Amino acid sequence: MKTTILRARKRPRLGSLPQAGLALAVVVLAAVSAGAQDNYEIQVYDSETTPPHNLMVELHSNFTVDGSKTIRDGVLPTNHAVHETLEITQGITPWFETALYTFTSIQPDGGWQYVGSHIRPKVRAPDSWHWPVGVSLANEIGYQRRQFSTDTWTWEMRPIVDKKLGRWYLAFNPTVVIALHGPGTRSEPQFSPNVKVSYDFTKKITAGLEYYGGYGPFTDFAVARDQQHQFFPSIDLNLDPKWEVNFGVGVGTTRSTDHLIVKGIIGRRFNWKW
Repeated sequence: MKTTILRARKRPRLGSLPQAGLALAVVVLAAVSAGAQDNYEIQVYDSETTPPHNLMVELHSNFTVDGSKTIRDGVLPTNHAVHETLEITQGITPWFETALYTFTSIQPDGGWQYVGSHIRPKVRAPDSWHWPVGVSLANEIGYQRRQFSTDTWTWEMRPIVDKKLGRWYLAFNPTVVIALHGPGTRSEPQFSPNVKVSYDFTKKITAGLEYYGGYGPFTDFAVARDQQHQFFPSIDLNLDPKWEVNFGVGVGTTRSTDHLIVKGIIGRRFNWKW
């Protein structure tokens, strides 16, 4: 999910172990050193990366049934807006991938508009480390136009921890968001955790609950009414290894959160190794 900054507000074998460890360390160190119309990519990330010679193309479609209805701080309202996001992910090595996002918005009275673009490199811990959980780190940086976000440049650091337990799947993304340009640069990094719990009812149907939060600055969380909390009962359809299908309906529980959103993700994997 494209997380909100508050004011006071998928595992193949790995290649070289030293190279994977070095890349992971570099990204972690970089992460430590470094108001919006949201809901463009509503997704809790898993720890896996796209294998080399593989390309993943995803379309994220979200419709805000009940959202903000007035312009706030120069940002367009979300009510009845349709957000379409194209995500293209290329596997570079067995432990490293890079994704490119293009965000668009269809406003009820303003037509289809380009919103912005982000790039997201992601690395994961090698299987040879034999950790009891999957661990990876994604860094997403990019631009959004001013009428869709008060902060036009942002950096999102997303650690990912997940685990498969029989038919159960658990994932936790304790995401940190830093504003690089805009009024948010005067605030501390924001904490926006995401959680997913799901269960395989059949080989083809997985259902569960996704949670997306926005708590505000790490050292001074926003008051409860200004925080963001969204709960998405969701379904994943495991129809074919080449396809990814996810649907959900989200309910916001605070005044600062869009109250009702319908979301869908359709993805297709392509193998370029002939």
